[in-house]
Amino acid sequence: MTRALILGGTSDASLLAAEIARAGIDAVYSYGGRTRAPADQPLPTRIGGFGGPSGLADYIRRENITHVIDGTHPFAAEMSRNAVEACKDTGTPLLALERAPWAKAPGDNWIEVADVNAAVAALPQTPTRVFLAIGRQHIAPFATLPRHTYTLRFVDPPEAPLLFAADVIVSRGPFTFDSELEMMRARGIAWIVARNSGGDGARAKIDAARALGLPVIMIARPQLPERSRVESAGEVVQWLGHRTCLGA
Repeated sequence: MTRALILGGTSDASLLAAEIARAGIDAVYSYGGRTRAPADQPLPTRIGGFGGPSGLADYIRRENITHVIDGTHPFAAEMSRNAVEACKDTGTPLLALERAPWAKAPGDNWIEVADVNAAVAALPQTPTRVFLAIGRQHIAPFATLPRHTYTLRFVDPPEAPLLFAADVIVSRGPFTFDSELEMMRARGIAWIVARNSGGDGARAKIDAARALGLPVIMIARPQLPERSRVESAGEVVQWLGHRTCLGA
């Protein structure tokens, strides 16, 4: 019998959970534990890490997991690598539900960089107002440039003092084009640092930046091991109905 494990935490994974629940497939939804008040899911839910690839492999065996779906954020590289290793160790089919990255459109002013440190180096020398749309786990390197005025946006309020002064917005997306435009204008944002997450839920800030003619430092996705991947919940449900994996 099929028993799936969804490594979640994204809007795509939540849509998948709803599809799987409607299909009556036995599944468990796993949150990484970074968000203090995660959204409710229509499936049994666990919260917290597994203890690396070996811990995930132990969980797969103990819970009789037959399929693993990696629906984590495209930048949750450690969890994705752990999933590849654990599934290889246990012989468990793995499928990534991975949204396509954003493509540069006419009017976009992107500075494409490989990682967060390169994003720091790409900021201008003169003081400016920067919207860091990259998540709290990745902001520390920007403490080396305290001359800039930063705006941050988190789902939860910071638990500890930040390493640099910043205007913190506590809000949960998705955000609209109009709301992003208003936020950037109200705070005088001149530069944006973003990760190429892809999808529709976080794209509004990119569209607003284009409308305002703002430069966007776009951080590329991390390199991950080869794995089968799809872009829709329906394709995952189809995969769960068969024993063979879809191609990449």
